[in-house]
Amino acid sequence: MTALALSFLTFVSTTLGGLLALRFRDRLHHLLGFTAGVMLGVVAFDLLPEVFEMSASLGENGLRAMVALVAGFLLFHSLEKFVLVHSAHEEEYAHHAHPRVGVVSALALIGHSFMDGAGIGLAFQVSDTAGITVAIAVVAHDFCDGLNTVGLMLLHRNKTSHSLAMLLLDALAPVLGAASTLAFTLPPSVLVLYLGGFAGVLLYIGVADILPQAHSQAGPGTSLRLIGLTTLGAAVMYAVVRAAG
Repeated sequence: MTALALSFLTFVSTTLGGLLALRFRDRLHHLLGFTAGVMLGVVAFDLLPEVFEMSASLGENGLRAMVALVAGFLLFHSLEKFVLVHSAHEEEYAHHAHPRVGVVSALALIGHSFMDGAGIGLAFQVSDTAGITVAIAVVAHDFCDGLNTVGLMLLHRNKTSHSLAMLLLDALAPVLGAASTLAFTLPPSVLVLYLGGFAGVLLYIGVADILPQAHSQAGPGTSLRLIGLTTLGAAVMYAVVRAAG
C-alpha cells in the first residue's frame, strides 16, 4: 500500500507540469526544446542502462532489447506517416502537425506513465528502499511527463479541453499502474522488451517530432537558446537519475 500512496505524488507532479505548459503556451517552443532534452535523457540515462542491466541479469547481451528499440522507433514512425497524417490537409502535413498525432503521442506517454507507476509497485516487491528510490525518480520525471503530454497536444493543434483530458489521464496512469502490481508480476524477459521498445518510441517522439517542431516555431536568433534548453533538459534527467541511484 506504500507504493499506492506514493503514486499519488506523481498525480500532483504530472498535473503541475501540464498546467505549466498551458500557462506558457506562447513560449511553447522553449518548453518543447527542454522537453526534447528530457526525452533524450530518459532514454540515455534511465531506460537504456536499465535495459542492459536487466539483459545482463538474464544472461543476454542486450541485442533483443535493441531490436525492440528499433522496432518501436520504426513502428511509431510508420504509424505517424501512414495512418495519423494520411488524411491531413497539405498545409497541416507540411507543418507536421495534426491533432491525431498529438493524441497518439500523448497516449504513448500515458502508457509510459502507467509503467512508471507499475515500476514503483514492482520495486516495492523487491524492497522498501528500492521502492522509495524509484518513487522519488518517478515523481521528479513525471512532472516533465505532464509538460510533455500537454506540449504535444498543443503542438499538434488540439483544443485546450482535449489537452486537459489527456493531462488527467496521464496524471491518473501512474496511480493505476501502481495499483495493478497488487495483482500481477511481470517476467523480466518481457519487461526488458517493453523497455527497449518504449525507448525507441520516446527517441522518435523527442528527436524526430518535438525537436524539429521546436526549431520551426522559434524566431530568428533563438536556435542557440533552444540548443541550450535541450542540453538543460538532458542534464536535468541525468541529475535526477544520478540522485535516485
